[in-house]
Amino acid sequence: MSLTQPTESTIEGLTKRGMPVTIITGFLGSGKTTLLNQILKNRQDLKVAVLVNEFGDINIDSQLLLSLEEDMLELSNGCICCTINDNLVEAVYKILERQDRIDYMVVETTGLADPLPIILTFVGTELRDFTNLDSILTVVDCETFTPEDLESEIALKQLTYGDIILLNKTDLVPAEKVDELENYINDIKAGARVLHSQHGEVPLPLILGVELAQPEIYLTDANLSNDQKSNHLANDGFVSVSFKSNRPFAVKKFQTFLQDKMPANVFRAKGILWFKESTRRHIFQLSGKRYELKDEEWQGEPSNQLVLIGRSLNALEINQQLNNCLTR
Repeated sequence: MSLTQPTESTIEGLTKRGMPVTIITGFLGSGKTTLLNQILKNRQDLKVAVLVNEFGDINIDSQLLLSLEEDMLELSNGCICCTINDNLVEAVYKILERQDRIDYMVVETTGLADPLPIILTFVGTELRDFTNLDSILTVVDCETFTPEDLESEIALKQLTYGDIILLNKTDLVPAEKVDELENYINDIKAGARVLHSQHGEVPLPLILGVELAQPEIYLTDANLSNDQKSNHLANDGFVSVSFKSNRPFAVKKFQTFLQDKMPANVFRAKGILWFKESTRRHIFQLSGKRYELKDEEWQGEPSNQLVLIGRSLNALEINQQLNNCLTR
């Protein structure tokens, strides 16, 4: 499941047309960060630079990635496509101007990002002379995806622009549902490379250095659009609520919040949690109605950091409910 050992000639071939770039997109909770960790774990000698973007005031994903030291640049507090496009260009230039060798760039977008403006940053600006967009990889959660998801403008665009569609979490559903989902996606995006995975595990030669991007199509779509500024957040009604505290949660109180008080229109939540009853940090992931907690050693001072994403959320009410879960 690893990338074939890159030789000097392989690396030179990747970079001579400009630094190759893969954009990882996909709806909330599909497994983008898990896939990115698999890439970093199996990259061997390939020097990868990572740009991470999240929708919310707290960048949880960057704290869950394998350590890249200075090779990871964080883009926070909004969608790349909506609010920080200029920061994206600046971050790419920081990577290009590094003295040491960088072979490949991976951009992980928020689950609420419209891929097109991000794509145009690489193919429709001066960055096209220094980078080479390799592919758009869309991650799909096989367990939670339904055709109704495509009523969301952003979910539809993520599939439409995907050169590679990764059907993730296939272990959580029957094989018949995976086949049905693949057929459905083929009707939406004919010609896309469809792959299956569990826990984001996929042979890297199938997703890196594949040269599947189609810049001419992206530029044509941009020219056909009267307004290139995406309004999908307003159209879909998505908001994020962030919560921080230097006091621990009580386990039973937080469990009561999850089961009885958390709004039904929260689609995604993630965080690093501190419980009074435990000496370890807990990684919290919620996607749809399913959630999980994994414990590991603290890598700094204990604290609670939590982001919830959904439609029409009452931030004041949610923060008050979470405050009530803290120990006195």
